[in-house]
Amino acid sequence: MNQHLKFGIGIGATILAGVATMNSRSIGESIATNLRLAPAQAQAQTLKIVFPTRSGTTDLEAKAKAVTAFLSKELQQPVEAVIADETAAVEALRANRADVAFLSSRSALKARELANASLYLAEVRSNYSGGHTYKSIFVVSKNSPLKSGQGEATLSQLKGKRISFTSPTSGSGFIFPVAELVQQKLIPNRDRLNGFFGQVTYGGSYDKALQAVLRNQADVAAVSEYTLGAPYITAAEASNLRVLYSISGVPAHGIVIDDDVSVSDRNKLIAAMMKLNEPANNRLFTALYNSTKLVKVNNSHLKPTQVALEQAGMKP
Repeated sequence: MNQHLKFGIGIGATILAGVATMNSRSIGESIATNLRLAPAQAQAQTLKIVFPTRSGTTDLEAKAKAVTAFLSKELQQPVEAVIADETAAVEALRANRADVAFLSSRSALKARELANASLYLAEVRSNYSGGHTYKSIFVVSKNSPLKSGQGEATLSQLKGKRISFTSPTSGSGFIFPVAELVQQKLIPNRDRLNGFFGQVTYGGSYDKALQAVLRNQADVAAVSEYTLGAPYITAAEASNLRVLYSISGVPAHGIVIDDDVSVSDRNKLIAAMMKLNEPANNRLFTALYNSTKLVKVNNSHLKPTQVALEQAGMKP
């Protein structure tokens, strides 16, 4: 008899011999054991990465899918792109519906608190003065009587003035400026802003905060250093503004990885992501958020934001 046929009959006999004494569930388990069929275990688990929407981003879904396709090939496992805001990204990490997320420093602190997710990579931009850190700046009209400088004397000029912050959640456009006012002993905390400024408004975005100054709706705006140009404002508009005061060391956005990802898988993922810095792959990464490369960091990268939040009387 054909040896392959004999082998097949042997397997069948082994399985069928116990059919009479097995229930249907036992039969299924026996067949799976004898034929070594374990499809759930054989399939690689899908790695889910959250790409939050950011001001000025376009076609993010397509760009994120291009990055995850690259990572999937490098890791030899399925990688899925999820588009959501940062609040939803943190919740997805907490609920184990996501494994990785691109986050701002404040959201990364929240992810560490709620999901035990740690920061491993930070984004670098050519217009960040510190590479993977940048400056928060107070901006005034070029012809403003307020004198540029550093220290308490410069910021004390803002008493009674109209300020346009970017938003109450912005790091460079609110948290760091408020923390600096507290550090210079001009206000005790964020709740006393109205007692210092003559008017407090929120632009809702960098460009709108800057437009408030350009249109004489505010005397000063709090924004990031890289917003004094396209795509936020034109070169002509930027020429009518100047920096009154700057605060260095604002942490750039970074990539957090949930602690449920094994050390081995985490290291493979970091290595794959670092390959996005290579010339052949870099276009995929820069297309996402206009960052130029990734650098390895740890949770200490988040310390300045943690300190600023504490000084401002805020939570992550």
